[in-house]
Amino acid sequence: MSLKSVLAKPYAHLVTQAVMRRASDPVGTQLGVLRQLVQVGAATAFGREHKVHQVHDHSGLVEAVPLRDYEGFRPYIERIIAGERNVLWPGRPLYLCKTSGTTSGAKYIPITQHSLPNHIHSARRALLAHISHTGRTDFVEGRMIFLQGSPVLDRSGLIPTGRLSGIVANHVPRYLLKNRMPSFATNSIADWESKVEAIVTETMHEDMRLISGIPAWVQMYFERLLARTGKRHVMEVFPNFSFFVYGGVNYAPYRARMEALIGGSVPSVELFPASEGFIAYQDKDNDDGLLLVLDNGIYFGFIPMQGNDRRPRSIAEVELNTQYALVLYTNAGLWGYEIGDTIRFVSLSPPRIKVTGRTKHFTSAFGEHVIAEEVEGALKDAIAAVPCEVAEFTVAPQLNPAEGLPHHEWFIEFASPPTDAHRFAAAVDAAMQRRNVYYKDLITGRVLRPLEIALVPRGGFAAWMKARGMNDAQSKVPRLANDRRYVEGLVR
Repeated sequence: MSLKSVLAKPYAHLVTQAVMRRASDPVGTQLGVLRQLVQVGAATAFGREHKVHQVHDHSGLVEAVPLRDYEGFRPYIERIIAGERNVLWPGRPLYLCKTSGTTSGAKYIPITQHSLPNHIHSARRALLAHISHTGRTDFVEGRMIFLQGSPVLDRSGLIPTGRLSGIVANHVPRYLLKNRMPSFATNSIADWESKVEAIVTETMHEDMRLISGIPAWVQMYFERLLARTGKRHVMEVFPNFSFFVYGGVNYAPYRARMEALIGGSVPSVELFPASEGFIAYQDKDNDDGLLLVLDNGIYFGFIPMQGNDRRPRSIAEVELNTQYALVLYTNAGLWGYEIGDTIRFVSLSPPRIKVTGRTKHFTSAFGEHVIAEEVEGALKDAIAAVPCEVAEFTVAPQLNPAEGLPHHEWFIEFASPPTDAHRFAAAVDAAMQRRNVYYKDLITGRVLRPLEIALVPRGGFAAWMKARGMNDAQSKVPRLANDRRYVEGLVR
């Protein structure tokens, strides 16, 4: 056991205990963050425009700062790109994080000197929490791989620009650099498929212990790895692989396929990172939700998804098992920013959440308002009832079928299809009716007929994503749409 491994346990305990002390006082912790944001942000153009210096509490913040999505912030971002200082936060951002918006095209999110630690330290906290709760440090002894965007930044403007994971890759702590893979050169390959092949070449003979990335892209890496090595399971290639870290999507729909590739299950930790800030992470080795990062530069607001009252609630006002849309006030200069994610609280002390979907990604062509949490849960139930392996999927309404009633159409790429496709479709539909009473009423009232499954050929989703310029380590397949624009061309 190395010195690094020996020191990791007491350090992990100290950090985790300090985090939990602050999380146990969520109201006081968030009020402290609010005061810091107001103190620093009051001197900016945005702060003066909105009289931020007069804000003393949550109600004052909500009154002073209106809600905005990215389009509402675009004029401020354009001023920053043009070279103006002190617009949303003092000085200029260190970076502009480029992200693909489904409704706004390319978005440029500022990352400041104050907000950068939020992205780096929160991910580190997740790893330390795992060590603290499990006592396992074996993953620090071997190689770690992070499937992510290119660390090469666009420096043609005043502010370096890149993907979030690529920006963070430029700030990896020194103690991790020796164990970290892939190499900078391989990580800098722009074409994702070529990059995956290069990563396989570079890692196939290494002692890989921690593997991290969006499940769909890790799945592709595993498939290429097994094809190249001729092995049946990843554990035959990496016998010491012991820790999977993922984020961006729910792991449940991918779990069966991933465990078939791995050759069993390995401990995993879920992260909730976003370009706008690191929101939450799984701090316990169970399914108790993700611990909200309350003390690191983000003040949160929560808008109830039911009803017409769009006043953001504070952490003191939230309730369990209620759907909320997230609002962020951050030390990157985002004030009243509607990030587009929906969550529900599974614990209030400390505050833990589950991600339930996207505010603009749902299916409600007939008033059923189906969300991501429901389709992902229904698919998980159906896989348990009718075993199969799902590689990827998305759902859209079919409003004008060639015959019969309208229905939901599930576009599924199977890695291992079910032996009885009709029974599997019936199991998915039954699970959806259990999870969404409005959907059940539409089925029983014969407004809709049971869902249908459209088979997507192997590699179909990857080709579909590539055609849309979304074939990189941060892009995710949208789970739901309220029309058919996402699924056009998916099945030919």
